[in-house]
Amino acid sequence: MTRLIVAAGGGGDAVAAAMIHAALYGDDDPAVILTYAWDRLLIDPLPGPRSPADFTGLERITPAVWSVPAQARPIEPAGSTLPRLAAELPPTFALLDPYQGAAGLTRQLESLVDHLQPASIDLLDVGGDILAQGDEPTLKSPLADALTLAACCQLNAPVRLLVAGPGLDGELPPEALTSALGSVVHMLTAEDTAAISAVLEWHPSEATGLLAATARGVRGTCEIRDAGLPVLLTDASPAVHEVNMDAALSRNRLTRAIMSTADLDEAEAYSREVCGYSEIDYERNKAVWLNEQQPTNLHPTTIRRQLDQFEAEVRTRGVTHTTFRRITEALGLKGGKRDELRQLLIASRPEQYEAPLWRIADEV
Repeated sequence: MTRLIVAAGGGGDAVAAAMIHAALYGDDDPAVILTYAWDRLLIDPLPGPRSPADFTGLERITPAVWSVPAQARPIEPAGSTLPRLAAELPPTFALLDPYQGAAGLTRQLESLVDHLQPASIDLLDVGGDILAQGDEPTLKSPLADALTLAACCQLNAPVRLLVAGPGLDGELPPEALTSALGSVVHMLTAEDTAAISAVLEWHPSEATGLLAATARGVRGTCEIRDAGLPVLLTDASPAVHEVNMDAALSRNRLTRAIMSTADLDEAEAYSREVCGYSEIDYERNKAVWLNEQQPTNLHPTTIRRQLDQFEAEVRTRGVTHTTFRRITEALGLKGGKRDELRQLLIASRPEQYEAPLWRIADEV
């Protein structure tokens, strides 16, 4: 029996989908994960999501949907984690193309469901920003989730909405989600993270990394992203909740606005109108800034001194953990230096590595 999981926001949601599929359904049922090729600027220097035209080596599943096999490659300068995920994880990864708006995504989803006749369809969001109303001050990336929710709400088949790790994306505080969250369908454990353990060693997703860390027992306050958002890691963090689809639609004003959009530009315009911004505009502006930065060589002595200063600063805010993305940004390094920095820090201070997070050293 094939299981279909729609990764609401792309990126790390696709990794979490593989973990949660294994946790909920085991290894016997094959999975297809339908996801955006939208890895943000740490992996892809181009703003926004990638379309099928940005890849070579895709394989057609239906006239409207392509899979991303291990041999596929993004066409430079684009980047994507999907081919490597396909090489390392059992599910089939199929590509969501948002450039035809919510209407196009609905057609893609209908085409895939007709072809697969899946035993179940889950829409998965890590963190819960899919439940945003649109005016929350900490909301950063509403558009991707709104588009997938709009498509799933229009699909003529039952879809179960799952929210894993409420608040772990730093976009909405857990207390803002409580009234919308339904029953807990699963509490993730350290054993569940084994399915994606190797991927967590290289994939940059912060929210899915935090989800796995809390499943492994990590607790405290983690600072994430370039803005240094604090995220609480609690006993409730590894929960996977079921959420009523109608309730999600009634909360999400952006989803209701974009239901009939026919291209991504139109959906972006609604995001600016409803939320006051577009996350792709943010990526466009940040890409310009990153391109203006000079290449930086990692000098171990300098890096360790800067890390000590950073840790001393965040300790004053009660921070116990952080992500390698956050350290990379805080030290003023380009995203492409994240892996090199990570290897340097783990090699020099292995006792502070609580995979996949970095534990802030105690004050000497």
